[in-house]
Amino acid sequence: MYPPAWLLVVVALTFGIIARICVIIAFPKDGASRRRDQKGTCHLAVFLGSGGHSSEALTLVSTLDFSRYTPRTYLLSEGDSLSATKAVALERLKAASKQSLDPIGEYQILTIPRARRVHQNLLTIPVTALRSLLASFYYVTLAPRLLGDSSKADVNVILLNGPGTCFVLCVAAYINRFLGLPSPRLVYVETFARVRTLSLTGKLLRPIADKFIVQWPNLLQDGGRGECHGWLV
Repeated sequence: MYPPAWLLVVVALTFGIIARICVIIAFPKDGASRRRDQKGTCHLAVFLGSGGHSSEALTLVSTLDFSRYTPRTYLLSEGDSLSATKAVALERLKAASKQSLDPIGEYQILTIPRARRVHQNLLTIPVTALRSLLASFYYVTLAPRLLGDSSKADVNVILLNGPGTCFVLCVAAYINRFLGLPSPRLVYVETFARVRTLSLTGKLLRPIADKFIVQWPNLLQDGGRGECHGWLV
């Protein structure tokens, strides 16, 4: 007796999805946006994880040439008004300096629901994580297409350094790769506070980030992938 046709279809789709995921994980850069021309601009998105994470991320961004890394998108968790204020202050400082010819208007601040709150009940985390993923999927995948000119709206690089919500952003980027759409390159910089062991977010993103950077060489003693360029913040 042969199995029903619907079962064969389900099995074939399951194997196809698994195979596609394996290829994307094995060759993560194949789905990422191609390297821009040296004279071209790069749409940079930066996740501000609040507190020390935001300060570190903004310190990294402050060293960049804003006339090249434009436009800029600051992604932050809902309720984090302090990070938004710091981002605006950095933009005004760069616009007022002679180091940047880029007008102050070439940036935007977007809010993403938190994937997990401190002391949140474990049973409710799947709900908040899904809400965060849907918002990230909208910004990374749907919004560029809805704007009508995805070549200008697509983010080229996402800079991350934690905490957990940035993992959801990476999942959204990988959805693009699964669908064969342009996907931002993922650059993860482990927080300066992590000296001996990686953070949970770092452990999750180490296999899938296009660039995984730590600031302390001890974090690479296990022989895993990653780069160390010393103190960056």
